[in-house]
Amino acid sequence: MKKILLPLLTLIISFSIKAQDGPEGILFASKQDANRLTNAYINPAMKGLIYGMNNGWYHTAKVHKKFGFDITIGFNGSIVPSKDEIFSLSNLNSINQPTGNITSATIAGSENDGSLATVTFEESGITYTGTFEMPGGIKEDLPLNAIPAPAIQASLGLPFKSDIILRYVPKIGSDDVKGSLFGIGLKKEITDWFGPIDKTPLHVSLLATYSTMGVDYTIVDENPSDNIEIENGKVDFNLNSYTVQAIASLNFPIINVYGGVGYTGGSSSLDMTGRYTLSYNASLNQRTLTNPLNLDSNASGFKATVGTRLSLGFFKIFADYTLQEYNAINAGIAFSFR
Repeated sequence: MKKILLPLLTLIISFSIKAQDGPEGILFASKQDANRLTNAYINPAMKGLIYGMNNGWYHTAKVHKKFGFDITIGFNGSIVPSKDEIFSLSNLNSINQPTGNITSATIAGSENDGSLATVTFEESGITYTGTFEMPGGIKEDLPLNAIPAPAIQASLGLPFKSDIILRYVPKIGSDDVKGSLFGIGLKKEITDWFGPIDKTPLHVSLLATYSTMGVDYTIVDENPSDNIEIENGKVDFNLNSYTVQAIASLNFPIINVYGGVGYTGGSSSLDMTGRYTLSYNASLNQRTLTNPLNLDSNASGFKATVGTRLSLGFFKIFADYTLQEYNAINAGIAFSFR
């Protein structure tokens, strides 16, 4: 079960190693520009995780009998639109711009689309000049350019035609990066509200879910000869997300069809803490920053899902597609015991 966090941990680590000696390379820009650059670079991943965590919670509207249960394992990914694979370096005060609109890759962009930036700005009466490299993206490492999210859960049948759904991973990882996950959902079948349709293969339910995730990454100063000295460097990532949906399914003996409509949303934050001493002007000037980055991202909107499931006794195979700001794909297997 611990392996379900690996896609997220890989995403955070990739963000770190793509920048010059880590994400701290962006700190060479002015404080305002550093926040804008980092937010533009990482925002597709933060939004993609919000949409991904809200996906894959069901593959039928039919609830279990009392104390029936299932275990579901699947691949879930939110597809980053092409417009969010790059961003513009225009209108940044500290970055020297040649003529024209210069762009650089977001984390969802191509590995080869990073940019070399030259900065000149004044702070506290001192003029700082230096260069840093904007990181390329990890598009080549992402299947279908989809931001992956954990997709393993257990459901338990409760009284009153309802299921409780749980996703849980304790804090795990290595010395440098650790992550944890908790999600809970409630599915309430309301088929009998509609009179005689409860005698048909059609099932209708309401679904509400909430998820929270956290990842901590320690920044190690691995290159003493560079222009950055790091003390107690760390990146903290936190995410909270929710969704409410009306779902329906046609449950035939072997083939099931399911879908739903609803609203999805959430917020995420990324904080870089520690003390960073940067050298400018061929090491003639130094600038020290403490807890330099604090980024927030929000995503929300309506969603619609359609999917199908092959039912082979207690063994299920399913796949679905969700239309939303970042369209999502979901596929997997389930072991269901009514």
